Amino acid sequence: MQKSVQHIQIQRQKSTHFSSQEDVVAVEEPLEIQVQEFGAKGAQSISVTMRTPGNDEALALGFLFTEGLLNNYNQIKTVFPFGENKVVVQLQKGLTIELNKTERNFYTTSSCGICGKSSIEAIKTNSQFKISTPVKPSKELLFGLQETLSNQQSLFSLTGGIHAAALFDFSGKLLLIQEDVGRHNALDKLIGEALKNEKLPLTNTLLLLSGRASFELIQKAVMAGIGIIAAVGAPSSLAVELAKEHNQTLIGFLKKDGFNVYSGEIS
Repeated sequence: MQKSVQHIQIQRQKSTHFSSQEDVVAVEEPLEIQVQEFGAKGAQSISVTMRTPGNDEALALGFLFTEGLLNNYNQIKTVFPFGENKVVVQLQKGLTIELNKTERNFYTTSSCGICGKSSIEAIKTNSQFKISTPVKPSKELLFGLQETLSNQQSLFSLTGGIHAAALFDFSGKLLLIQEDVGRHNALDKLIGEALKNEKLPLTNTLLLLSGRASFELIQKAVMAGIGIIAAVGAPSSLAVELAKEHNQTLIGFLKKDGFNVYSGEIS
């Protein structure tokens, strides 16, 4: 079983003194996602992404879904790890994925989920869900989210180098949290878990991001039908445009006593 963190020896300077100490860093390793058609002897490589080991099957499912290559979990026969750094997704009989139609290059890094894709048009995947926001989030609800996330974000407290994506209901109850060295991977893990448990669309939920709100994260939220997104960091211009286009509520710079509203309304 692969570990999510690694213990290493470092030299730490404090004031005028050096000391040898043990530190904990987040593990970053490649994961190859492959798709195998029913009855086929081999599998097709779809993506290589840099990720933190753990919940790899959910990561593969979430990636394929948010990229528009899968529509629902009923299309999957099984998902299984192959070695330490590969996941194979087997399709049901009669299904196929035509990668050449997507016009994408699926080599991704932990810092960027859309690096290598050929054009803006190629990354605007169409969602099967229409965004609906049943309620306007209150400031009291939003103020309490970051503290709840901090209490649950175990890998970040150890390493300081892990991103989290967390799902809450409208009472502020934490429903699901996933962590990864890559922002987009953490969200794919969360959406993949929801896909597997047939919880999509995530209409009655609020998504909290531990870092900034970039375009690809808003795009993935659109694919999952999430209407309210709050981020601890800043959104990008394209993220704001996409949120407005899909009637999403987008909150940035969320703190315990303040935030910015970039799209939508609060109560």
